[in-house]
Amino acid sequence: MKVYTTAPLEDPRRARTLYPQLEQIGYDGVFSFEAKHDPFVALAVAAEHTQRLRLGTGIAIAFARNPMNLANLGYDLQSISGGRFVLGLGSQVKPHIEKRFSAVWSHPAERMREIVQAIKAIWDCWEGRGKLDFRGRFYTHTIMIPAFNPGPNPYGPPPILTGGFGPLMTAVAGEVADGFIAHPFNSRRSLLQNTLPALQRGLAASARQRSGFEVICATLVVTAATEEAFAAAKLAARKQLAFYGSTPAYKPTLSCHGWDGMHDELNRLSKAGRWDDMTGLIGDDVLEEIAVVGEPQHIAAKLRARLDGIADGVSLTHNRFPDPDHWAGVVHQLQRARAGSDHGSGAARQPG
Repeated sequence: MKVYTTAPLEDPRRARTLYPQLEQIGYDGVFSFEAKHDPFVALAVAAEHTQRLRLGTGIAIAFARNPMNLANLGYDLQSISGGRFVLGLGSQVKPHIEKRFSAVWSHPAERMREIVQAIKAIWDCWEGRGKLDFRGRFYTHTIMIPAFNPGPNPYGPPPILTGGFGPLMTAVAGEVADGFIAHPFNSRRSLLQNTLPALQRGLAASARQRSGFEVICATLVVTAATEEAFAAAKLAARKQLAFYGSTPAYKPTLSCHGWDGMHDELNRLSKAGRWDDMTGLIGDDVLEEIAVVGEPQHIAAKLRARLDGIADGVSLTHNRFPDPDHWAGVVHQLQRARAGSDHGSGAARQPG
């Protein structure tokens, strides 16, 4: 199982030092995050200061852009990084698309399918596989003259991974993308009952096999070296889970465990602005089902137990980005476990 993390940056200039540090620790890859800064620019900087680290957007907001723009960005970063780029795309929610980006929101799963298909059609044209003639419901790309055609990428087009949670968006990933980034508000049970079946429906629709498809699970990890820091980490995780649990879109994870009433109460409290009261509803049972919780020396084994048979990679997720060395021991344990396992195929075993 490969090991990733997300590196949100307060200052994009830190990319030239942070990404090499993460590479030195032993991560297989690092995702940028679209928040205060553009997620692509930092990766261009990181590509020039790293050698083997896989670099991806986790995620870039697809609906705020268009397929041609995304095709150019992905193609160029694949070249700059020497074939190490991953184009990770997500949808965001309607208010942000319409009121933050002044873009169009409609039919999110269908629109995401078309964006991925359009990007791949553009890349096929550039790779010399045929004329550009993509005509969809939302996007049309039919003009590509030599002056705008970069030609074949020396490393080939990058993989496209989409992120999502609901069954329709998850199935779209299986149908048209090269992989899927699972949301951290998941338990092993919800991944098995909700996520994998939806992915399989998408794979079946495109007559593809799971062995050629990559699944990376973003997983909330709660650990610390001291009791005081551990308590603070647990509290921060409870707050994050309470926020997720109050959102109707994320109710299926709670429903898997018979916690529908918890969602209803969290939703009611959120509308009343009673955030502290919401945190108190996240007991140890909920925390430990959704997050991976424990002392640092136990986290790697718990992550393997959580994701065995489900994921090809794990992305260590946390509310606040700590000193990168905070995770070094966990990364080393996971890498040693992978080196000692029969992982030659690179694909996760299917759950029995």
